[in-house]
Amino acid sequence: METIGTKISKIRKQKGMSQEELSDFSKINLRTLQRIEKDENEPRGNTLKQICEVLKINIEELVDYGKVEDNSYLIFLHLSIISNIIIPLGNIILPLILWLNKRDSIIEVNNQGKNILNFQIFFSIISNPILIIAVLSKIMHLKLGIVSIFLVYYSFTFLNICYSIYIAIKIKSNSIRKYYPNPIKFLK
Repeated sequence: METIGTKISKIRKQKGMSQEELSDFSKINLRTLQRIEKDENEPRGNTLKQICEVLKINIEELVDYGKVEDNSYLIFLHLSIISNIIIPLGNIILPLILWLNKRDSIIEVNNQGKNILNFQIFFSIISNPILIIAVLSKIMHLKLGIVSIFLVYYSFTFLNICYSIYIAIKIKSNSIRKYYPNPIKFLK
């Protein structure tokens, strides 16, 4: 679980700000900001509000009040993409439902849910046209190597499922933080 200081540092760097700039704009002491980012101090009240205003974020993005930690739900969220075997686009639909249901009540569900959905949307945009080409080729009796096209599609799907199982195992052992690559961010 990321601390408030780590989150502030990460967001500050994403926005391309130095510690000095954040300190000046938020009107807090540079040394105080450095201590906050190193988790030596925890920002309170007005300090936290000023930092959030300068970074243009909500306080809720930094503070996890009322959220619980539930790795079993995170594992289930990652394994939900296996529903693609039974339900077309199930790799998007079921994770979306699970993400929307618990994103505000379980720590890391919001971040990981977005990560999963971004990757699965990208995956579907890449893999589903391959399946459509194979089906149309079969219907139209074209000689495009239908077996090899289906094989490519099912290989992609198999790798996607295997990777989700791998991630679920890593979450269980708490040994991974970066999950799916996201070349395009559909959800931010």
